[in-house]
Order: sequence, then C-alpha cells, then structure tokens
Amino acid sequence: AEIHRSVGGGGELAVLDIREHGQYGQGHPFFAVSCPYSVLEQRAPILVPRYSAPVVVYDDNDNLAGRAVDALARIGYIDIRILEGGASAWESAGFTLYQGVNVPSKTFGELVEHFCHTPAITASELHEMQKRGDNLILLDGRTSEDYSNFNIPGGISCPNAELPLRFDALVDDPATTVVINCAGRTRSIIGAQTLIDFGVTQKVLALENGTQGWALADLELERGADRFAPEELSEAVLEAAKARAQKLATDQDIAIVDHSMLTTWLQDNGRTTYLIDVRSRAEFESGHMPGACHVPGGQLVQATDLAVGVLGGRIVICDDNEVRAIMAVHWLKQMGRDAYALRGGME
Repeated sequence: AEIHRSVGGGGELAVLDIREHGQYGQGHPFFAVSCPYSVLEQRAPILVPRYSAPVVVYDDNDNLAGRAVDALARIGYIDIRILEGGASAWESAGFTLYQGVNVPSKTFGELVEHFCHTPAITASELHEMQKRGDNLILLDGRTSEDYSNFNIPGGISCPNAELPLRFDALVDDPATTVVINCAGRTRSIIGAQTLIDFGVTQKVLALENGTQGWALADLELERGADRFAPEELSEAVLEAAKARAQKLATDQDIAIVDHSMLTTWLQDNGRTTYLIDVRSRAEFESGHMPGACHVPGGQLVQATDLAVGVLGGRIVICDDNEVRAIMAVHWLKQMGRDAYALRGGME
C-alpha cells in the first residue's frame, strides 16, 4: 500500500523485480522493472543511474531480496527497501500482477490505437494487395536484426525511429499506400501513427498482428532479406524530415533543452537524469556523448522499462539532427514521462 500511494506522487521511485525474467513475466506490478539478481550489478546502474534514488526490491518471499539489498549497497545505493512479502503480498493487498513483458509500452500502444483510431490492415488484405500489384510499400519497424531473421515478403527494414527521418528517401509518390509491420502489434501501431503525426500525406496503415498475423494466415515469411532503408540522405530529404519534426515539436509543445542545461541536470545529485542516444547502433559506436546510453528510438518506446527504471526520472534524448529525438520524446511525453530532446543533437 505504501508503494501504491507513492506511484504518481511526483517523486522518484524505482521498483526492481529481482526474480529471473521468466518469473517476472508470470506476474508483476505494472510499473515494476525486471532486474534479475543474476545480473543485478550489471543492470541496476543502467536502470537506476543515481545511487541516492529510492529503490524498492522484491522477490517471491524467498529471502533473495535481502541479498539484493547487500549487493546494491556494495555498489553504492543508499536508499533501498524491501517489499514485505514479495510479489504475492502485492496481490494479497488487492493490487494486480500483470503477465508479460514491456507491459506499460504494450498497453500504451493499445491506447494509442484506441484514441487515435490508427488505421489498420489484415495480413490477408495486405497479401491480396500485393498479388494485385497495388501501389504500396511495406516498411518493417522492428530492428534490422529482427528483420534479417525473418520478414514479410517485399518488406523493407526501417526501424520505427528511422521512419520520420528516412521516409522521403523511401516514398516519393503521394498515391502510395504505406503499411507498417512489426512482430505483433505495438510497433506496427506506433510506427504508423508516427508517420501520421509527422504529417506525411500518404495513406498509412498498421499491419494487424505483424509477422505473427502473417504466419497465422498460413502465409510464408521471407528469411535473410537485405532490403534496408538508405543510410545516406540527400539534403532535401533531411530538410523535409527536420521541418516535419520541428512542426510537430511546436504543435505538441515538445520540450527541447540545450547542452548547458543538460550538463546542469547531469550534475544534479537530487534528481535522476537519463541521457539516451536513439541513433542506430553503428552510429552510436562510431562516436557518442559521454554518459549516453544507447537505445534505438523505436525500441525505447516499445520497451521503455528496459532502459528507464526510475519513475519520475528525467529523460533527455539525443541524436544528430533532432528528428529521431523529437519522435521519441513525442511518445514518451504521452506515456507520462518527463522527456526532452537535446537541441542541435550531438554538437
């Protein structure tokens, strides 16, 4: 009950489920993040970068939480508590244990579809359009690694965060129908609604149930495809993407901070600040800002709880031209996160 009252109260709180990931998936509080004891010392500093932030750990009432407290204290955490009775006590107190992983992000995707009425298409309908040779393009919003494993035939890899940046390099016909797919639902919905919110004029649809829906319709998946969105962008494409991003930032009152403010925030020992780079892995590995954590933009929205463990923490998103950062902040803000895009990107 104490935890329940604290959530949404405006302060910071990290609730870490220290059971193994499979146990976490069987049932956990909505806002708890998975941080298994087996990788606690590796994962905790990523999820909770400020060592004075308040942390609650819980287990299955099997005394593992006590060992987790000792391990966190050795790292340097100073405000650690144990949820008395573990996960079962949460349920006994009348609160829900949610099954699955990335539950907040998946729930958010369903809410986006409901409130935005994101248009969709079934696998069978898409297949018929392909057979007819309709003017369409299928963009796969998953990671490039996921795409390379298997994809819907004809699809082009363009992870969700890249969609508003690279769209004009992929689609130049206003009559083209654009279909976004993922493995299931969330990234299809968010990817399609991203393009709609960014103001593209083409008809945009989310593929219902993604590659799973395609397979369930007894349609063959393609494997080992290598059709990727272009890495090099023309000046015209880049300027169009920037213009759309800036219009969205203005219309949605998206907060943008400069490097000076970011430095001040990172030095603030009284508030947690995350610095997250949402570019591709190759871009990140070629050079990034000190202290930045890498989470490709589309995956940050899909699985926020894998990178951000502190409720009430401040999130600053960086890229190289603000387009992908604004895309991520656009969604994080609607998820209730205190999120900002870094002005000018990496200077």
